[in-house]
Amino acid sequence: MAIDDKTRTELEAAAFRRLVDHLRERTDVQNIDMMNLAGFCRNCLSNWLKDAADAQGVVLSKDESREAVYGMPYETWKSKHQGTATPEQIEAMKKVHPHGH
Repeated sequence: MAIDDKTRTELEAAAFRRLVDHLRERTDVQNIDMMNLAGFCRNCLSNWLKDAADAQGVVLSKDESREAVYGMPYETWKSKHQGTATPEQIEAMKKVHPHGH
């Protein structure tokens, strides 16, 4: 099935929105666990959104891109949902991402 560029973009955008909605609902899933298992987290996704905006010349701050992914200011999300990383999680992160996140 051939898909034109406009339709592909619409489908990709819908998939992105569904991913963001899913991550907003799954506040029990910590970013460090996502990083350790999948190599990306909510912050990565917000950075990718900002990178795309920058590439298109669209002004989007880091805080705005994070709020677009988290559904609220990042600091609010952290205070509501982010737990303290265990030593094991931190050690796993160092192994998976030795140069930091």
